[in-house]
Amino acid sequence: MKTSELELFLKNLLTPELFDDYCPNGLQIEGRSTIRKIIFAVSATRESTEYAALNNACALIVHHGVFWKFHGTRTLTGPFAKRLFPLIKNEINLFGYHLPLDGHIEIGNAAALARLIGLTNLSSFGMYKGVSTGIRGEFEKPIHSSDLKIILSEKLQHPILYSNPLLTSGDIKSIGIITGGANSQWREAEKLGIDGYITGEMSEHDYHESRESGIHMFAGGHHATEKLGIQSLMKLIQKEFPTLECEFLDSENPA
Repeated sequence: MKTSELELFLKNLLTPELFDDYCPNGLQIEGRSTIRKIIFAVSATRESTEYAALNNACALIVHHGVFWKFHGTRTLTGPFAKRLFPLIKNEINLFGYHLPLDGHIEIGNAAALARLIGLTNLSSFGMYKGVSTGIRGEFEKPIHSSDLKIILSEKLQHPILYSNPLLTSGDIKSIGIITGGANSQWREAEKLGIDGYITGEMSEHDYHESRESGIHMFAGGHHATEKLGIQSLMKLIQKEFPTLECEFLDSENPA
């Protein structure tokens, strides 16, 4: 397919123009005009760019791209250059979708995790500058916090940090989810009367404050909680464009 066709499909699906993000969403590095094989990964790292080049990919689609506002202007030198050179030398297109892939109601990171652990009645959660970046849902029957921790560990294949609330029942009916580094958004769950909150990372002070506020907070790893959206996107693209060769590259990222 044409690169422009894939770009339009992703734009219509993920509506990046609605998000005031920390990065550009969409085509970040332009490569060849025709696409036959796509590598999918959570992040555009040297590992994933070199893998895409070695495996004759025409495009690399990721959740975490290579340009971020907090980095400022960067020269194409050192490790950053070595990360990008495999893409540039081999004319591999790089697509990155950050917040648009976090909160998508059907294939987003949070939605995929919600379905993985059996939540129902899914709706938008976690507003950031007017746009949802997460999902809230409910279990059909309340689940004990210790059981949910085990389920998350098994589904994510990652150790789970858990802040056990003080003077609060261990049963959980409702959950809010924002994957990745949304450490402090448990406060929105508290305001909405939601029992628990799942994200990727947990800071020292959020551990104590969520615990003291009566919120069951779980952190399952930034990378581990954000594999699901990019994998869901890959499955959708395979379904919509069956002639494309698609492959997901995992990473041994413990964070």
